[in-house]
Amino acid sequence: MLLCSLALTLILLVVSGVECDVKEVCVGTPGTPGERGDKGEPGERGPPGLSAHLDEELQSTLQDFRRQILQSLGVLSFQGSMLVVGEKVFSTNGQSVNFDAIRESCARAGGHIAVPKSPEENEAIASIVKKHNTYAYLGLAEGPTAGDFYYLDGAPVNYTNWYKGEPRGRGKEKCVEMYTDGQWNDKNCLQYRLAICEF
Repeated sequence: MLLCSLALTLILLVVSGVECDVKEVCVGTPGTPGERGDKGEPGERGPPGLSAHLDEELQSTLQDFRRQILQSLGVLSFQGSMLVVGEKVFSTNGQSVNFDAIRESCARAGGHIAVPKSPEENEAIASIVKKHNTYAYLGLAEGPTAGDFYYLDGAPVNYTNWYKGEPRGRGKEKCVEMYTDGQWNDKNCLQYRLAICEF
């Protein structure tokens, strides 16, 4: 009986001119998936690509990036909010906050509190401090012995520019600030000072 119904349906489809692809006919719900098959053979290796220095499109894109970076550096330098010394970049957002807040904001930006390790770096940071006419904390902290200061990573300091008679906090002033003339003073860490980061 079922066979007759199926045959009659096929005859009606042929007579009516409707074409039917057997793949389109689905009856019932799909069954459970079968087991995963074996991994196939790897395909043919593609043709070799261009070496980076020969790829004109890549070189053009890189040249655009270089131009945009240099342009951005120029704008920031012109505004006085950023200076480049050697491989270091010193930058400020112009805000004055306490030492811990500066440390956190510099870390969030991918850097750390600016700390000069040469007269040239000290001069660069001092020029930012002078432009903003406010003192800035440096990335130094007093160690366990009063008067001994270290970089924030614990390394001993290899360059200093202390104001005459400083440091003299005797263990009560754990941070270091830079005056507008570039000289240093030990200070407590709760004052609001200009945030300058280095990258």
